[in-house]
Amino acid sequence: MNEPSKDTPVSSIQVIDRLVQLLDAIAANYMPARDGESGARGVAGNAGAAFRPPASLKILSAETGLHPSTAHRILAALGSHGLVERTAAGHYQLGVKLLSLASRVQERVDLRREALPIMERLRSALGETVNLTVREDDEVVYVERVSSHKTIRVEQVIGSRAPLHVTAVGKLFLAHDGHAAYLTYARRTSLPAYTANTLTHVKQLWQAAQDALQQGYALDNEEAEIGVGCIGVPVWDASGTMVAGLSISAPVQRRRDEWIPQVIAAGMQLSGRLGYHS
Repeated sequence: MNEPSKDTPVSSIQVIDRLVQLLDAIAANYMPARDGESGARGVAGNAGAAFRPPASLKILSAETGLHPSTAHRILAALGSHGLVERTAAGHYQLGVKLLSLASRVQERVDLRREALPIMERLRSALGETVNLTVREDDEVVYVERVSSHKTIRVEQVIGSRAPLHVTAVGKLFLAHDGHAAYLTYARRTSLPAYTANTLTHVKQLWQAAQDALQQGYALDNEEAEIGVGCIGVPVWDASGTMVAGLSISAPVQRRRDEWIPQVIAAGMQLSGRLGYHS
């Protein structure tokens, strides 16, 4: 990237572009460290993960392509407004003022509004019904739906409920809560069977739920209703908390494993709209 001389006028738009580049580069250091990197312990919502430490000017300059003197001037201006903070070691991290600004945005984010266009695109791509669910106590609640145009289709009534352990998204919620909470759920509900395929063995269900969360998607293999198969993915908020799930439902003979990457991508897109960084 060619840097202008100090005497070259810089448009306000270019300054903003560079400012955003630097903020994005700093924010990238809040993501889990790659294999072989060292970092601090994870924050809430990412417990156990290793995170890269605050970035030096040299790293930020390299990652953005900005000359160090340009990056330093912009970072100093960001720091004066509380958007960036400098550590005792002279490295840079996001400032607390961003937390205040983000909280105001989060207050007005409407989950269903943000989800609907993403759900419609996924339905158009795959041709099957797409659901948005949230958790309420021991159940998932269907809060939005985009129906398939096919004559034979699977539909859940908005407002209907299902136990966590019989649904794809429900398994993800169980795993996200952790083993102790899962055991409490299992004791409280006794894991009743809804079909012959329902997972009712405590260890088997936990393993399936844990595997699902690690791979980023879960399946419902006719566990809630015979003839119906689902692919579910988590939706995360800015703190890394699972707040909802997206799922695609179809007659089980039409469901295809090739859809999984597209469903995962839709879930990550919605998570991004809620402030989540993967």
